Amino acid sequence: MENQKILVLGGNGKTGRRVTQLLKKVSDTEVYIGSRSGIPPFHWENPESWSEVIEGIDTVYITFQPDLAIPSAPETIQKFTTLATQNGVQKIVLLSGRGEKEAQVCEEIVKSTAKNWTIVRASWFNQNFSESIFLDPILAGHVAIARAETPEPFTDADDIAAVVTEALLNEKHNGKTYELTGPRLLSFEQAVAEIAQITGREIQFQSLSVDEYIGMLREYQVPEEELWLVNYLFTEVLDGRNSSITNDIEKVLGRKAKDFTDYVKETAQTGIWETPKLIATQ
Repeated sequence: MENQKILVLGGNGKTGRRVTQLLKKVSDTEVYIGSRSGIPPFHWENPESWSEVIEGIDTVYITFQPDLAIPSAPETIQKFTTLATQNGVQKIVLLSGRGEKEAQVCEEIVKSTAKNWTIVRASWFNQNFSESIFLDPILAGHVAIARAETPEPFTDADDIAAVVTEALLNEKHNGKTYELTGPRLLSFEQAVAEIAQITGREIQFQSLSVDEYIGMLREYQVPEEELWLVNYLFTEVLDGRNSSITNDIEKVLGRKAKDFTDYVKETAQTGIWETPKLIATQ
């Protein structure tokens, strides 16, 4: 039997990188990364780049940048999934946003277009604190954020990648939608407090209104198209609608989801939250 050829779109991202690493451990798979730096390169905004990338591919994992909630996403997802299916792709696994009704429009497109599909929904990742938007504020010792009191079931990217990998490799997940969460709810303030306690660092926390938060990001010259997405996430999604936990990670993997405390302990050992000054004095 020929090896399964799997394309990971966003293969250098938080989940894509982990999915690629897991798939490469499976002997009967060939893994291809779809990214701007790939060979051939893949650009969501350039449909002419798609055909060469999906040639000969059996299965695709889609992570869409910057987010499935943006107005242009449904048209782009429709074009891509149609082209992929017409060119022999047998299954599409889509990473979607939990609680995002706009993302669910894209989910329905995948369901109606792909030969086989699995939807994996997630919200805020643990790794947002170590690989993304909250890393610099933590290093600076001052985290300011809107909707700080809203409880969130922060989900680990390792768990998400493991579920996605299972979905890519096993037909029993066809036609399933999984909502992934961590095992407990924390507010952003509680999450930052855990990082401060475990790392022994002093990290000030400031709760802002959404307008204040957007204004702060604008002062830091964050591009307007990114500000639109931040505003959407903090006004339309971070309102408590995701303040519940599921057991879907355990259902798929046969083990508990990683707890935020375990994530912090593991990540602290990498030194990512140590400032250059602290590192130099050790």
